[in-house]
Amino acid sequence: MEKKRILSGVQSTGNLTLGNFLGAINNWVNMQEEYDCYYMIADLHSLTVRNDPETLRENAKKIIALYVAAGLDPEKNNIFVQSHVSAHSELSWILNCYTYMGELSRMTQFKDKSAKHADNINSGLFTYPVLMAADIILYQADLVPVGEDQRQHLELTRDIADRFNKIYGDTFTIPEAYIPKTTARIMGLQNPEAKMSKSATNLNDVIFLNDTPDTIIKKFKKAVTDSDNLVKFDPENKPGVSNLMQIYGAVANKSNEEIEKEFASRGYGDFKMTVAEAVVEKLKPIQAKYNELLSNEDYIRKIYTKGDENARKIANVTLKDVKEKVGLII
Repeated sequence: MEKKRILSGVQSTGNLTLGNFLGAINNWVNMQEEYDCYYMIADLHSLTVRNDPETLRENAKKIIALYVAAGLDPEKNNIFVQSHVSAHSELSWILNCYTYMGELSRMTQFKDKSAKHADNINSGLFTYPVLMAADIILYQADLVPVGEDQRQHLELTRDIADRFNKIYGDTFTIPEAYIPKTTARIMGLQNPEAKMSKSATNLNDVIFLNDTPDTIIKKFKKAVTDSDNLVKFDPENKPGVSNLMQIYGAVANKSNEEIEKEFASRGYGDFKMTVAEAVVEKLKPIQAKYNELLSNEDYIRKIYTKGDENARKIANVTLKDVKEKVGLII
């Protein structure tokens, strides 16, 4: 039986976070036997904000190292660099011509990012969802792991693919959202109302996968809770405590009921320290492997070179079909 294909990616800006690991990469590791997996370093998407060029390049390599260190087997997964597959940019332009201004203007992420980067509201921010659509349907992806913040973009991708198919006949697979049975939605330590983000301005809000044990412990000690001193899962009324429970449950494989029982007569200080130590232990082998991989640049290059080649094979077939259908000379 042919495996269903999954595509996802991470921008090459900033370091990966505990949220990236528990909410996405951990699930990807569990999927690598069952699915045909393509994971890209979304460096073209990273250009919507101004980056230091050398940092951007190094971040891409770091993400590949972290992917593998976290358990993604490069022999079972195709890990590639978006900008190394020119079909992404070519298909994105073609799809721009089948996407309406009104659709793009309704994208909430454009509004959010425009507010955050008021001095750089570029057209790339506006057309970002079209490139994302090209990323997905270029590989005829059946499934796309998405969080709530990307669901709107996936719906637009489905609309664009369906519109093209209705004009030119069956061309693109209409992708579905992949929702894991169990997934942790990790929020910020200082702002538990918002998702933990690698672009956070307050560094105490986020745990990076390459943070030192001391840094991790310090950040958890400062994590926002409340005045109840009661470890109870209640996201609406106790968002900070509930977030810490989510993290602890994910790294220690414990249910909310087990955690509540464990800390029934213990205070927040003890609870925070236990969560911090559990995270440190979970990340210790990943960090050791990451540092080993990062010192072997030839191996990192070998991983993405192989992934690039596999990605091009599929992408170029789709792009050729699209070009023929819209009337371009091949």
